[in-house]
Amino acid sequence: MGDPLHTVMVERLGCRWPIIQTAMGWIAEPALVIGSCNAGAFGFLGAAVMTPDEAREKILAVRRGTDKPFGVNFHSFQPGAEEIVELILANKAQVRAVSFGRGPNAKMIGRFKDAGILCIPTVGAVKHAQKMAELGVDMVNVQGGEGGGHTGAVPTTVLLPQVLDAVKIPVIASGGFADGRGLAAALAYGAVGIAMGTRFLLTQESPVPAHVKAAYLKAGTGDIIVTTKLDGIPQRMVRTKALDRIERSGTLGLWLRALEAGNAMRRQTGQSWLQMFKAARNMVGHGEVPLNQAMLAASMPMMIQKAVVEGDLEHGVMATGVVGGRIEDIPTCQDLVDRIVAEARGRIAALTGQSNCAAA
Repeated sequence: MGDPLHTVMVERLGCRWPIIQTAMGWIAEPALVIGSCNAGAFGFLGAAVMTPDEAREKILAVRRGTDKPFGVNFHSFQPGAEEIVELILANKAQVRAVSFGRGPNAKMIGRFKDAGILCIPTVGAVKHAQKMAELGVDMVNVQGGEGGGHTGAVPTTVLLPQVLDAVKIPVIASGGFADGRGLAAALAYGAVGIAMGTRFLLTQESPVPAHVKAAYLKAGTGDIIVTTKLDGIPQRMVRTKALDRIERSGTLGLWLRALEAGNAMRRQTGQSWLQMFKAARNMVGHGEVPLNQAMLAASMPMMIQKAVVEGDLEHGVMATGVVGGRIEDIPTCQDLVDRIVAEARGRIAALTGQSNCAAA
């Protein structure tokens, strides 16, 4: 019997274990990507909130810190997206995959595939998984409603088998995973691995300030809510004073936050207001929501940055998966991955009646 943890995901991505560290904006920085990759997982650099110059510098930093393959996340609507695509292609020797939500068209996906770079979008609905498969992606990461940040309403336990039945390409499971029991369960469903964000956020290599990590650890499942007040789209967040204020705000408050966050992003990226408006419209789908919500959607990373980079819990927001409510420690990436692998092997052995399903 072969090693149950040696899946097609492991073979194609070149990592040791079927575990992905997701591309959280401001958090999936070089130190975390290096730590997760060196531990045997597959790490994605969160370039969706980076300028091309920042992406260039940080891709190089990852390459200096590990000889393992890694991935890069980007959005086709972000400023400088074309340059970031060229950077990814220029680093194809070590960049093994790209991830995205609303992302490339079939032509761009073809360019990545021709370069030997795998396309692994994150989807939250069956129809989106089917669309991505039609466009020619290599795998899909299915995020159930338990996931952090923007999230859908269908739980992983329902969405995962739906997608597995609907597409022929390999499927990765995310939304609610944090340990080896979850990995064993995902493999039992038919997934080729798991992807985790919140669990890797709460590691020693994560750049999040210590007092913010402590706030994450303190939050129980009852302190984690889904809100539509941030940008009109459901998002899962830790309930904080800042989020409570936002929940109580009306239309005027929405506009004020949109302009404040938009101005912060404008200063950081060097964009004009016109460019910001265009990016906002493109991001949320051709003007199908009010402009203030579109502006918030385009500038939401700035509100997350307040908390996870600046450590300002009074004014920033804390994205999280609901699984964050049961995480109790902050291990190194190596300790976390080793523990997940050992737990998964233990569960698989117990289910199959084998005394030892370990493989070196």
